Amino acid sequence: MTRKSLTKISKRIILASIIIGLLSVHFIFPRFITEVRNPILESFKTKKVINTIPKKHQNPQFKRKKITITTFDNLKLSALLTYSNLADTKGTIILLHGSSNTKEHFHDLSEFLSLNGFNSVALDSRGFGESEGQFTTFGAKETKDIQALITELINVEDLDNIGLWGQSIGGAFTLQTMGLDKRVKYGIAESSYTDLKTNIQHFFQRHLGFSINPLSNYITNRAATIADFDPDEANPLKYSKEITQPILVVHGAQDLPIPIEEGKANFTNIKSKDKKFLKIESAGHSDIWEIGGENYFNYVLEFLNKHALKTN
Repeated sequence: MTRKSLTKISKRIILASIIIGLLSVHFIFPRFITEVRNPILESFKTKKVINTIPKKHQNPQFKRKKITITTFDNLKLSALLTYSNLADTKGTIILLHGSSNTKEHFHDLSEFLSLNGFNSVALDSRGFGESEGQFTTFGAKETKDIQALITELINVEDLDNIGLWGQSIGGAFTLQTMGLDKRVKYGIAESSYTDLKTNIQHFFQRHLGFSINPLSNYITNRAATIADFDPDEANPLKYSKEITQPILVVHGAQDLPIPIEEGKANFTNIKSKDKKFLKIESAGHSDIWEIGGENYFNYVLEFLNKHALKTN
């Protein structure tokens, strides 16, 4: 084969690689950001039905109830309400999971809260667990979902004094919802990012060793277009400016996916006169509970007791 032929083949390979790369950037990579469920893959699975009966293995000491709410865009979302074990209930706390979990992650926490006088409602965010949905929108639509759940709890379940407790993306939902809805009386936000675009830039930096911000922003904007939301609305930093309720912001000092500086930035923006920032020295992104241990939960319980009783 002549040098001329090899050159021609090399050029074709390079051109094909560029075309494939551009197509991937436009059509494929954005879906990794927002697509929780792929409808093609889901079609091969047995259709999941939202069960209104608690699982049999659950501790009979605790009274639980499945709740289904309908979102503004007609998705069915599943939540599990665990009632307080005390006669005088202090409040109701909505529990919001991270992107690697579902509401089952809060099974033990719901029992801890119940024993200490709190109802809790663990929600499967859209696209997760037993809830319907194809995409996560990083709070742009989830805040509306949480507001719908709050309305259900107040009007149908006759519950009040509502707080939020979220982890990671759930922490972001907590900040955004508290900025929007003053029916939320207090909140705990663990390991939250400042905004979606910065979060994706950190993802590229962590996994590739570099981040070309115009490229990552393009992918993020494209992902938002596919999932039908405004990426600038996925912005806890912005909504933190509207938070006036008591709030505890928690972050691990060794958090790599979402550096502690982001948690501090959110905290600085919060306008509440009753706000606390808690740094867990040896914790990363997903092990705050494990590293913080009993001391952490005692601290949180003190925060909840103080503000739940204050708003009763």
